[in-house]
Amino acid sequence: MSASQPTLPRLVIAQPEDGYVPGVCNIGPWEIRRRWAFGIAGLAVAALLLAGLVAAHAPVLARVVVLLPAWGGAFSVLQARRRFCGAYALRRVSNFGAGYGTVRPVGEEAAHRADLAALRRMARDSLAVGLVITAVALLLPL
Repeated sequence: MSASQPTLPRLVIAQPEDGYVPGVCNIGPWEIRRRWAFGIAGLAVAALLLAGLVAAHAPVLARVVVLLPAWGGAFSVLQARRRFCGAYALRRVSNFGAGYGTVRPVGEEAAHRADLAALRRMARDSLAVGLVITAVALLLPL
């Protein structure tokens, strides 16, 4: 960095010992495994639905229904990859425990805003993936 550029202050939020990082990571290994499973299941449902529509000789526009499971599957996969749960961001909690009922509150307003921004990015990115999958489904000459 050159001497003419000022250094901007960085937002630093105290982090619990469990690994929570506002807007970056709010789930641990147990939750990540669950999201991988749901993501793979959602993408598999999209593929099976498309195969069923093609086998039934459904109209091409009917293939647009693959958007919902494709989007949901992509959202779950992104949650797993980013170690971040959108529902937990909305609920103001994190979970790094070994089970479903081990959530901890996220009390700081700045942390919650960072979590909501990450949720918006993940929703946008997963919708983009779902739309690409749907576009491919519509363009397949099957």
